[in-house]
Amino acid sequence: MVTTKAPPKITPNPSFKKPTEPGLFGSMTEQGLPTCLLCVCLGSSVYCDDVDLTTIPPLPKETTYFYARFNKIEQIRSGDFAGLKKLKRVDLSSNSLSQIDEDAFRLLPSLQELILSENQLRALPELPSSLVHLDAKLNQLQSSGIRTEAFKDLTKLQFLYLSDNKLDYIPVPLPFSLQSLHLQNNKIQTMHKDTFCDSQDRTFIRRALEDIRLDGNPINLSRFGEGYFCIPRLPTGTFH
Repeated sequence: MVTTKAPPKITPNPSFKKPTEPGLFGSMTEQGLPTCLLCVCLGSSVYCDDVDLTTIPPLPKETTYFYARFNKIEQIRSGDFAGLKKLKRVDLSSNSLSQIDEDAFRLLPSLQELILSENQLRALPELPSSLVHLDAKLNQLQSSGIRTEAFKDLTKLQFLYLSDNKLDYIPVPLPFSLQSLHLQNNKIQTMHKDTFCDSQDRTFIRRALEDIRLDGNPINLSRFGEGYFCIPRLPTGTFH
């Protein structure tokens, strides 16, 4: 009778450890795939549009532009973008966002464009001073959900789009850098004579602010004629 030897047993190497660093395609997402397999990574841009995300995936540290439109994300946590010092643009439009932690964006030193349109937000978080463009139209934003003087220190902000929300008043003070302010289709009924200008200083001119939209609000703009002397163009809205 021929006897066969049993195959030798392979004992695990006690020094072997699973890799803890992100692989070639990034860290694992909730779908069980690395970020750059689930999404499309091109250079420093990450495109995660319409891939059924419910949370923000782990992003490469070099990410500059991040797009996650048409997903099911409901919340942004304070650590979701932590350490992304080069991040310039975040587009989360057309999700189900109802909550953003207060520090989710504040500590991003390079963030210039933040697109949050078409969500369910009732409040805005604290924003970084580097911001140039904020688009939060088509949400459920209320005036009580915007901090007092929320935009005062955003000295680089040029475009502020808050149309189609539930705002009761114009969020003041507005930074002098602002060029375009869209507040149409809210619930604004009144404004202060110093909302745009300084009634105590007739020499003050706000040259940059050329685009103000207040149409679709229950406000008669003709009642506040003293409030427009410093701006290049009258607001768009109802005058009667």
